Amino acid sequence: MIVDCAVYRGGIRIPVDGDPQSLVAALETACQQDDFVWVGLHEPDQHEMDDVAARFGLHPLAAEDAVRAHQRPKLERYDHDSLFLVLKTLWYVDEQDAVETGEIAIFMGSNYVVTVRHGAGAGLTTTRHQLEEHADVLGHGPFSVLYSVCDRVVDDYEAVAGDLQTDVDEVELSVFSDHRGNDSQRIYTLKREVAEFRRAVAPLREPMTRFAHGEVSGMPDEARAFFRDVADHAIRVSEQVESLDNLLSSAHNAHMARISVQQNNDMRKISSWVAIAAVPTMVAGIYGMNFDHMPELHWTYGYPLVLAATAAVCCALFRLFKRSGWL
Repeated sequence: MIVDCAVYRGGIRIPVDGDPQSLVAALETACQQDDFVWVGLHEPDQHEMDDVAARFGLHPLAAEDAVRAHQRPKLERYDHDSLFLVLKTLWYVDEQDAVETGEIAIFMGSNYVVTVRHGAGAGLTTTRHQLEEHADVLGHGPFSVLYSVCDRVVDDYEAVAGDLQTDVDEVELSVFSDHRGNDSQRIYTLKREVAEFRRAVAPLREPMTRFAHGEVSGMPDEARAFFRDVADHAIRVSEQVESLDNLLSSAHNAHMARISVQQNNDMRKISSWVAIAAVPTMVAGIYGMNFDHMPELHWTYGYPLVLAATAAVCCALFRLFKRSGWL
C-alpha cells in the first residue's frame, strides 16, 4: 500500500494536482527539471509493486527483491542513473532479549525515490516530516532522502547497541556474583542476537563508505559530508557489535571457569565430610561384627571411651579441613 506520495521542488513539498495518492498525478506535477517524487510503500503485494515499477521504470529483479524482502544489505546500480539500496531495520525487545528485524528497499533515480518498508520498525513518516523541515538538505534532491533514511536506520542501530550493552553488562555482573543463575542460556541468547545484529550492520559499511567517498555517480558533492557522518556512525556501531560479541565470549568463558571452580569446591566439601563420616563408620563396622573377645565388652567405660575417641578424631579432621579451606 502507498503510505505517502509527495512531489518536491527546491526543497519544498508542493501540492499534487488531483489525487495526492495517485502516481500519475504526482508524475504530472513533477514537471520541472529539479522536481522529484518520493513514494513510500509498506509491504506491497506483487501487483502493487509491478504498477510502481512500471511507472518509474524499475528493474524487475530489484522490484521482485523488494516484494519478497529478506535480502542482505546491498547497493546495486541497474541503469546509469538508477540505484537500488537495501537496509535492515532493527529494534530491541528487552523482555525477550531479542533483536527484531525489518527491511527497507530504496529505489532512487534522477527524479524519484521509492521506499519499500517491511516490518514494524523504522517508520519513515517521522523521517519525512523532519526532512521537510530542512529545505536546505531536501534541496539536494533524491540523495537527501537516501541520506535521511540511512541516517534514521543507523541511529536505530545505535539505540539497539545501547540496549544490548546494558544487557551484556547485566550478564557480566551476574557471572561474577555469588548468585548461581542460568547465565549460560542468557549468554547464548544474546550472542545469537548479536550475530543477527552483525548481519545487518557489517554489509552496510561498504555502501556507506562508497557514498562518503563520492564513488557513486550523480551524487552532489555537498551530500558527501552527510554520508560521511552516516558512514562514521555505521563503522562505530559495527565496532561496538564486535566488542559486544567479544565481551559475551569472555563472559561465557568466565562463567564456565566459575562453574568448574564451584564444582571443585563442592567436591572438596563432599570429600571432607566423607572423610569425617568414615571414622565413625569404620568404628561402628568393627564393633558391629559381634566378636566374643573384644577388649571393652565387659568394661564399664568401654563404649564412652570409644565414642569419645571417635568424636575427637572427627573434630580433629573437621578443624584440619576447615583450616585448609576445604570446608
